[in-house]
Amino acid sequence: MMTLLAVPPQVLFGQLLLGLINGAFYALLSLGLAVIFGMLNVINFAHGAQYMMGAFGAWMLLEYFGIPFWGALFMVPILVGLTGIVIERLLLSRIANLDHIYGLLLTFGLALIIEGLFRQRFGISGLPYANPIPGGINLGFMFLPWFRGIIVLVSLVVCFGTWFVIEKTKLGSYLRAATENPDVVRAFGINVPLMITLTYGCGVALAGLAGVLAAPIYSVSPVMGSSLIIVVFAVVVIGGMGSILGSIVTGFGLGIVEGLTKVFYPEASATVIFVVMAIVLMIRPAGLFGTAR
Repeated sequence: MMTLLAVPPQVLFGQLLLGLINGAFYALLSLGLAVIFGMLNVINFAHGAQYMMGAFGAWMLLEYFGIPFWGALFMVPILVGLTGIVIERLLLSRIANLDHIYGLLLTFGLALIIEGLFRQRFGISGLPYANPIPGGINLGFMFLPWFRGIIVLVSLVVCFGTWFVIEKTKLGSYLRAATENPDVVRAFGINVPLMITLTYGCGVALAGLAGVLAAPIYSVSPVMGSSLIIVVFAVVVIGGMGSILGSIVTGFGLGIVEGLTKVFYPEASATVIFVVMAIVLMIRPAGLFGTAR
C-alpha cells in the first residue's frame, strides 16, 4: 500500500478532514468571540453555552415541531441571537464602562446558569440528531461525507462574509468607529447603543449557527459547549483578541494542526493548541494578527 510520510493516505487525509471540520467550528466560534470583544470589549464566556443552545434549538425544532435541519439552520441562529440581544440590553449594558473582568464574570455566571438549566431538563447524556445529508463521495484516497464538506463550505462563506462586512463596508467602519469614539459616531445621528446590542446579537447568532451545524455530528449535550470553549478561547488568543481575520485563519489552521498531530503523535493532540498558544504569546503577546492595546 502506498504511504505518505510512512502513513497510509486514507489515514492522513481522513485526519486532515476531521481537522478541517474541527477548524470550521473553531473559526465560527472564535469569530463570534472576536466580533463581540473587538466591537464591545466584552469577553463572552457564555459563548460555549450559546453554541450548545444552537444545537439544542435544532434538536427541539425537529423533536417537538417536526422542523428539519434546513429550517433550523435559518431559524435557530436568529432565535439564539435574540437571546443575546436580551442579555446585552438587560445585563451587559449596565457594566459597559467597567473593567473587562466584570463582563467575564457575568458571562461566566450566565454560562453556568444556562448549562445547569439544560442539565436539569435533559441530563448529561447526548441526544442523537440524524444526518440531514447521508452518503458522500469516494475520492479514491478517502471517503468524503457530503454533510461534512458542506460544514466546511458554510463556515468559509459565513466567516469571510463577516470579515468583508466588518472590514470593507460602511457599516463595518461605523462599528469600528463606535468602539473607538462613540461620541463622534453619535454626532452623525447613529444610535450607538442599538448598534452595540445588534453586534452582540450577531456574535451570539454565530455561536448558534455553529451549534446547529454541530448537532448532526456530535451528540447534542448540555456540556458540549463547556468542553469546547477553552480551546476556542485559545484560538482567539493565538489569532489576536478582537482580530476577525486572525480568528478565521487561526481557527482553520489549528484545526488542521490538531488533525496532523493525531496522525503523528496522538498523545499530544489534546494539548497541541495550548502549546502553540504558549509559543505565540512568548513571541507575539498580542497574537499573530492582533495589535497591542
